[in-house]
Amino acid sequence: MPRFISGQPLEGETEFELSLRPRFFKDFIGQSKVKALLSIAIEAAKTRAESLDHVLIYGPPGLGKTTLAGIIANELGVRIRPTSGPLIQIKGDLTAILTNLQPHDVLFIDEIHRLQPQIEEVLYPAMEDYKLDIIIGQGPSARSVSLSLPKFTLIGATTRAGLITAPLRSRFGIIQRLNYYEETDIAEVLVRSAKILNVDVESGAVEELARRARGTPRIANRLLRRVRDFAQVKGDGKITSSLAIDGLRMLEVDDHGLDEMDRTVLQTIIHKFNGGPVGISTIAAAMSEEEDAIEEIYEPFLIQIGFLDRTPRGRVATPRAYQYLGVEPHDGQPPLFR
Repeated sequence: MPRFISGQPLEGETEFELSLRPRFFKDFIGQSKVKALLSIAIEAAKTRAESLDHVLIYGPPGLGKTTLAGIIANELGVRIRPTSGPLIQIKGDLTAILTNLQPHDVLFIDEIHRLQPQIEEVLYPAMEDYKLDIIIGQGPSARSVSLSLPKFTLIGATTRAGLITAPLRSRFGIIQRLNYYEETDIAEVLVRSAKILNVDVESGAVEELARRARGTPRIANRLLRRVRDFAQVKGDGKITSSLAIDGLRMLEVDDHGLDEMDRTVLQTIIHKFNGGPVGISTIAAAMSEEEDAIEEIYEPFLIQIGFLDRTPRGRVATPRAYQYLGVEPHDGQPPLFR
């Protein structure tokens, strides 16, 4: 069963998301500081008739990195050429992409942290000097040829900024982080999406969905879509507060936006390891899960809402986690938990 509250896109969601994505800054809700900085940089580049500096956008999945890349291209009035790090396997793939760019085009590389080292080396002169160095021939007769490229803007997106090498990171003129959204911004996103989807939704239902969307527009829109189906089958199509609550209960998404797997992580730490500290590998073994899944999918939101702490000795469940699960601290817990 798919995890509805994951920030990663689910299979078959692409077309649905495309219909909801804003195309210009005026329609993009939230991330006001990022929008302000990018708007000024874009306006300045247009005034000088220059290419925008290379842009790196990072943050948790589902917050709008791909959407922002499209908006930047639209605001600049240029084409966007999208690709992703895992798709570029050999130097020839990147060479073909770069040589087909037009002046001021936007090259968008999603998951840029997954570029192979030899591919990154091709990008360095392309980003810095707008040149492409290629080798023609083999053996003693091989020679290096430098091709001039049109000035373009590279937009890189990543959920793992720490995995981007220092030489690549240093070549981005604009680096911006997307943060989780406030509930009020998520509510605006839901109202906009409901209007586009022609869905009648009560304000109370919007509040219920926004509270459980984990500060992530992708999750908010996914929950809206599923609750819309529930309202059509169990009601007259209008999403009321009660129908929204019933639909979310069926999806096992509680008031905090947590699902069964989130609760299992907390219960494992509290019941099996006395609340911690406990290492990530031990938690993974106890849950029969992959370490990466726990560290990248489950932990970030639990830490954000204050249910889990990372310490040098391991993961520790906080007093809020005990209160959430209705569990008394075990004997021997430090005073913090009493």
